[in-house]
Amino acid sequence: MSKSFRTIALIGKYQSPDMAEAVLRIAGFLREHGLVVWIEQGTASSIGTAGDFAVAGYEEIGVGADLAVVLGGDGTMLNTARRLSQHEVPLVGINQGRLGFLTDISRNDAIAKLGEILDGRYTEESRAMLDAEVLRAGQRVFQTLALNDVVVNKGDLGRMIEFDLSIDGEYVYTQRSDGMILATPTGSTAYALSANGPILHPTVGGVALVPLCPHALTARPVTLPDTCRIEIVLLPPHDATIHFDGQTRFDARAGDRVVVTRSPNVVRLLHPEGYSYFAMLRQKMHWSAIPRLP
Repeated sequence: MSKSFRTIALIGKYQSPDMAEAVLRIAGFLREHGLVVWIEQGTASSIGTAGDFAVAGYEEIGVGADLAVVLGGDGTMLNTARRLSQHEVPLVGINQGRLGFLTDISRNDAIAKLGEILDGRYTEESRAMLDAEVLRAGQRVFQTLALNDVVVNKGDLGRMIEFDLSIDGEYVYTQRSDGMILATPTGSTAYALSANGPILHPTVGGVALVPLCPHALTARPVTLPDTCRIEIVLLPPHDATIHFDGQTRFDARAGDRVVVTRSPNVVRLLHPEGYSYFAMLRQKMHWSAIPRLP
């Protein structure tokens, strides 16, 4: 086993019926190889047991763990990434969910692939994050991180909203639409893809702006350098809802300013040898698949 990883944290999807067995099986495998194992506090509470393994909160994991193994789907990985990114703890994803675009190791291969990674046979990549804040009358009222996307939308309104878009302080346009998606390369294959946004390779330094049902014939997605400062100002009388990775939300008011920049934090993902982003697109997203005939 690689000496780089001595303390391993296990983080599982909450309220998953087979999570307890999966977590404890991997914990036992790691202990057999002389590693210190921590089970994240919420995970232990959710599965109803931590066995005789240590329980740790996210802050303790961030400070003391050498690696975090995430068992679940993409949502579990997104939540974990936001909470651990400032500590730069590398993450390994084991898919216990549906799509598993970020949790790329299948549950059937979990032990074998995890063993390879612990032996030092892996590739590492860094994923960019967004730093988002909401300003009201010049004062910050909300701030968070996003790995996938920041989505400004009409919320429960049965009509469009209107907002001004500015880039690096320069006015771009006023748009009437259901909202706007600001997606990282990681998030370009999520909600933004459903709105006909571009697919951005993870190494591209860009942010995709994808309008949601714009009331215009010429509104198109655009990819900006991730060095830009993007601002959206809600125009009266329209309120809106802002979603961050589809997990955190903020109810914004008319006049609020949403400011999005690239975060200094990055997410470190470890993959088994042979991992291919394009293979994941083909397998998970059926990219370029031949349409089935009736």
